[in-house]
Amino acid sequence: MNLNSPKSLLTVPTGSLQISELLPTYVDADDEPIYFSLIIPTYKERDNIYHIVKILTQLLDEFIPDKYELIVVDDDSPDRTWEVAQSLTGEYPQLQVMRRQQERGLSSAVIRGWQAARGQVLGVIDGDLQHPPEVLTQLLRGIQEGADLAVASRHVEGGGVSSWSVVRRFLSRGAQVLGLVILPSVLGRVTDPMSGYFMVRRSAIAGATLNPVGYKILLEVIGRGTIGGITEVGYVFCERKEGESKVTWKQYVEYIHHLVRLRLSTGRLGRVRRKINFPIDRFLRFGLVGLSGVFVDMAILYLLSDPATLGWPLTRSKIIAGEIAILNNFLWNDAWTFADVSMRQQEWHQRLKRFLKFNVICLAGLVLNVLVLNLVFNFIIPNRYIANLIAIAVATIWNFWVNLKLSWRVTDVK
Repeated sequence: MNLNSPKSLLTVPTGSLQISELLPTYVDADDEPIYFSLIIPTYKERDNIYHIVKILTQLLDEFIPDKYELIVVDDDSPDRTWEVAQSLTGEYPQLQVMRRQQERGLSSAVIRGWQAARGQVLGVIDGDLQHPPEVLTQLLRGIQEGADLAVASRHVEGGGVSSWSVVRRFLSRGAQVLGLVILPSVLGRVTDPMSGYFMVRRSAIAGATLNPVGYKILLEVIGRGTIGGITEVGYVFCERKEGESKVTWKQYVEYIHHLVRLRLSTGRLGRVRRKINFPIDRFLRFGLVGLSGVFVDMAILYLLSDPATLGWPLTRSKIIAGEIAILNNFLWNDAWTFADVSMRQQEWHQRLKRFLKFNVICLAGLVLNVLVLNLVFNFIIPNRYIANLIAIAVATIWNFWVNLKLSWRVTDVK
């Protein structure tokens, strides 16, 4: 075999996002131990990948020669970043490449890379050269001196941002303040909890099932890992020279979602949740879908029952509005709330079976809804819209719990 020929691509790990304390199965017992594994998650970075690999190799060859590996995890970039990276493996033997075709997202890419990694210390760095590579050696020193986690921070001495707009600075700081309010036990431990440039001991996160949303994987590491000492090193976040920025409003929404999820699954709330075994995340998605159904329901109810429109009787109008909202909610729940189950049962008859169950359960909920609506409207609050909202809330809890137990279950798979 030609020593300069590219290596084969790494197999993408599957299953839960959990880091094992044991080395991956593909590692031979005779292989030299690796101290540090650095993950470089990429998407459309073919213009940067050669430069980042070259710079990192030069740095680490001097600091820990032959004791490190670089793993590029590419989300099947349309510019074939993974192919460019694979072509470099002959020149850089410490480089390995993983091409993900079924999953997407920076956080899960990092975790899949860590699952395939051999190092005692696991790290992550952006592939766009916005994280200065020379900071790596300072982070490694922090780990060697006993820290479980070493974070590159923009908010300590020596840190900053190069040319951010006032709006972006405001959003970044605002997100941090919001995080301190929602999850002080996690965000209060570091000055830059939104940093995507850090390293952690494998033993500090081994066995924890990570469940990230969006880009901010550091929140998961601190929130779910067993993190003792933390050290921070200042760095200046640079503007990218090649490629396009991937920061959008979606990342801020995912950040808030991530904070809420961690808040509900860790600490006292997490312990309570585990005791009652109630799927809060799924219920929140179900609730958001139900909120879309509220708008559908309210709009149809107005068109049918309001004296200024058709002026139909309230009960008849409510039944029609509710059935249309049921169809809306099923489509969204099947595609999002219970997508993990739906993906394993995609035959048309399976989908029809789920819809029929959902419809029957929701029709029972609709009966409950109508009863509560009339009870509240006639005896408590003589306002049709407030009464309707209360009726919807009661029916939502019924619909979620019974559908969870009956409609979206894996009972027929190949």
